[in-house]
Amino acid sequence: MDIEISEEPLTSLRAYARVPIAFEVRSVLDVVSLAERTLEVPYVKDFESPTQWARSFDLSNWGLIAARSRGLRVGGAVIALKTPGVTMLEDRKDLAVLWDIRVAPEVRGKGVGSALFRAVEAWATARGCRQLKVKTQNNNVAACRFYQRQGCVLGGVHPSVYPELPSEVQLLWYKDLLALRAQR
Repeated sequence: MDIEISEEPLTSLRAYARVPIAFEVRSVLDVVSLAERTLEVPYVKDFESPTQWARSFDLSNWGLIAARSRGLRVGGAVIALKTPGVTMLEDRKDLAVLWDIRVAPEVRGKGVGSALFRAVEAWATARGCRQLKVKTQNNNVAACRFYQRQGCVLGGVHPSVYPELPSEVQLLWYKDLLALRAQR
């Protein structure tokens, strides 16, 4: 599959939001062993629309990367950097957060996510970041496996972060970008 990656202005968030991020949850990870447990009743998980983020955060230091194939948008990623009020950034100027990554269902598993992740790493490295942080949940097994393949290390397990979703456990993944900076 031919994938074109490009940076876009955040004014493109409406078009970006049209790429579905929803997925069917068929299993969850046990947070101690990272063993997968199949659910008896699968369900669909979706997230807040990217068009709502500007209501809560100053997006002026954020980046948007698009993935296209044959001219059609098939995915994208949004990176947060140096933003007051974003606790995920830990008040660090050398940490970027992969805020959102999405790949159209029909092209999942075809390299789009990996191409986007490499572009996110390059974007963060070019801005002096030493580390990349990613948040997911134990019910997004595919994302957890993806971040492991990208070289991320599980650095935080938080079982009580979502009071409205008590069965979900927040997982924080980190990737050291120093090696990438040395290659540049």
